[in-house]
Amino acid sequence: MNRTGFFNLKQAVLAFCVSLFLLTGVQAEAEMAPNFTLKSRSGKNIKLSEYRGQVVLVNFWASWCGPCRQEMPILEKLYKKYSSLGFVVLGVNVDDKPAQAESLLKLIDVSFPVLFDTDKKISEKYKVTAMPSSFFVDRDGKIRSEHKGYLPEYELLYKNEIKKLIRE
Repeated sequence: MNRTGFFNLKQAVLAFCVSLFLLTGVQAEAEMAPNFTLKSRSGKNIKLSEYRGQVVLVNFWASWCGPCRQEMPILEKLYKKYSSLGFVVLGVNVDDKPAQAESLLKLIDVSFPVLFDTDKKISEKYKVTAMPSSFFVDRDGKIRSEHKGYLPEYELLYKNEIKKLIRE
């Protein structure tokens, strides 16, 4: 391949990568978060749409999930720090029985709303394939990002996302 052909190939690959990046960003911003109504730990039904105008982290978790157990105190810390600025965490438990979640919540106390998706219909709407799975929803109700699993580095990532979405 001659030098001109190499540069044309390089430019084409670069253009493709930039287009893919921009296209992915546009899709993520445009997707509305599926609305749902779930029974909360307090017995009250909670709708995602009730939180329109706030930044919402919808976090799917299970009591049997080790990374979920690690992440819960981090989510509680973020909730306490940013709730006064319009940020809320909705912890959606996917255990078959709420009692399984309640057992864990006796050990890891959280003040954010915990909801029960025992029939897994909401986690199916969100196409949850890993535990935990977190979805950042902006003030307009659009999914801005999704995070599968949990790593300790996510705390900084989550903080930055929360700050960015609160400022918008």
